[in-house]
Amino acid sequence: MEINPNSSQSTGSSTAPNALGNVQRPGEYLRQVRINQKRDLADVAKALNIPEKTLTALEQDDYKALPEATFIKGYYRSYAKFLQVDASNIIQRFDEIYANDTGLMANHALDNSPIKIMGKLPGSNRDRNKKWLKRAAISVAVLVLLWALIAALKSRSDDQEPVPAEAAVEVLSMDGSTIATTGDQLALSFNRPTSVHIVDSTGKVLLTGRQATATTVSGEAPFQIRLDDATAVSLNLNNENISLSPYTVNGKAEFRLSR
Repeated sequence: MEINPNSSQSTGSSTAPNALGNVQRPGEYLRQVRINQKRDLADVAKALNIPEKTLTALEQDDYKALPEATFIKGYYRSYAKFLQVDASNIIQRFDEIYANDTGLMANHALDNSPIKIMGKLPGSNRDRNKKWLKRAAISVAVLVLLWALIAALKSRSDDQEPVPAEAAVEVLSMDGSTIATTGDQLALSFNRPTSVHIVDSTGKVLLTGRQATATTVSGEAPFQIRLDDATAVSLNLNNENISLSPYTVNGKAEFRLSR
């Protein structure tokens, strides 16, 4: 039987607890539930799209090895939902012990962050014109696709009603990749492969692992971003270019990005 080194009380049974114990830590509780459900940590990491080392830190309640409290709560909620257990008691217990473990308040993440939040950067008129041209091209592509769809439907049956555009057409970027239509947009391009980890304010992991292909993700700002090689990456937030040099130390960048 596995034993959690952070557990203040170890049991001799593999039976999963019905609820979070009075002195039990949240990570210890989730780990016991996972073991009882006979789930491998690697399988859980793959299903949740969360790095295995992050889940290990969660199960060991090692908050100093994790991002700020806002993101930790998001991880706990996702993990609890996956294991089909109530997350409310887990979050409450986390709030109680987080200050003792780190010396920080559990709600400090966005108010007292030592990392400066970057704002929008002003763009030139030429850049603005390019953006409008790009948007116009996308609009034309959408209209053409819509027209082709309606024509195809009419050719099949005169009685069939046209399919609404919202259900049949997706917005495409200029390179053909799908762009999400809700939330804030992060666009990344690479001049060489590097490891990237991006989490939004809800705790959702938007992108993680080694990347080499230009990609666009969307989520709720602020974003927590880690780049192992910042010089290999070009970053845009809502079509605004973001300079990474002020946040790069020894080639790496780890910062929080807001609108």
